[in-house]
Amino acid sequence: MGDLKLSNLNKSFGSVAALNDVNLDIVDGEFVVFVGPSGCGKSTLLRIIAGLEDITSGGIAIGGHDVAALSPAERKIAMVFQSYALYPHMSVRKNLAFGLENLKFKREEIEARIAEAARMLAIEPYLDRKPRQLSGGQRQRVAIGRAIVREPAIFLFDEPLSNLDAALRVQTRAEITKLHRQMKTTMIYVTHDQVEAMTMADKIVVLRAGRVEQVGTPLELFDHPRNLFVAGFLGSPRMNILKGRIVVSDDRRVLVDVGYPTLLASETDPAAVTAGQEVLAGIRPAHFVLSDEGLPFEVQYHESLGTETYIYGNLQGQSEQVIIHQPGHFAPAAGAVLKIMPQQGRLHVFDPMSELAFARVQRSN
Repeated sequence: MGDLKLSNLNKSFGSVAALNDVNLDIVDGEFVVFVGPSGCGKSTLLRIIAGLEDITSGGIAIGGHDVAALSPAERKIAMVFQSYALYPHMSVRKNLAFGLENLKFKREEIEARIAEAARMLAIEPYLDRKPRQLSGGQRQRVAIGRAIVREPAIFLFDEPLSNLDAALRVQTRAEITKLHRQMKTTMIYVTHDQVEAMTMADKIVVLRAGRVEQVGTPLELFDHPRNLFVAGFLGSPRMNILKGRIVVSDDRRVLVDVGYPTLLASETDPAAVTAGQEVLAGIRPAHFVLSDEGLPFEVQYHESLGTETYIYGNLQGQSEQVIIHQPGHFAPAAGAVLKIMPQQGRLHVFDPMSELAFARVQRSN
């Protein structure tokens, strides 16, 4: 079984804490992505799961069994590295076979596993080539194949696409996703690329400074970020953040005043805030709509991608940059003033001190 449980896990390098009280449950067959900025601890966490780093304290169990004291070979995991880590003097076939030969597998079993991995990854024409005769994408598929032949309980991927160009990243990303659907094996994938995280994951684990900030599906994290960090890290371009104050209407609706006559409707629970309280209002670029009455947005410039347009500017009288997204080709002139409003239910409200999102009104279905 490829389920994984991390309990109160800590890791320190001398006086430097790399991981702090990490608790995580991964279900057998899930595709889980660890994401966060450089230095957040995601690769350290992956290496601990692999057995390449010892833990300072806490527990780690795979398939219900404590593996903290087990070597990497005893954990039934396979790891795909950023650098491919292929043996340059060996053929593709020999690279795939090498680990199984060291484990004393029979030749018939080795050949059967190589054939199946080569078929799944479409590398059958390259089995007799050396790594130097392959493209970057082909080498990465060989590295994945070397993991597949071991038939592990858990696959670990450490930023496997970072050495590929943009087109190959998209192609290989799709291949790994397809591979997961075919194999239904637990996969844990480390990346700093939020697009990879959003498009590949069943579940995303967002880390910052060695701590887990939030765990959930891609849409849960995108639509309901727990705090300002998660809200700003996921989503490209970043979420717009406006300074404001709470206004509570007579019917107990929570509105946000961001300095203009038009107030922004919020689904914040009235019990979580007080009138006049300072807050931060977050709106994603795609969640702004043009409106006859709204916030005055002064255009600086735009980027048209054919099927969509990003417009950069600021609210009149303010210096902070605001970005809005419009479908299709839209080319407002520099200096033009547009009226913009958040879509209903798309306003996020945060406490500027704790940076936590305020609770929303619970609505029955």
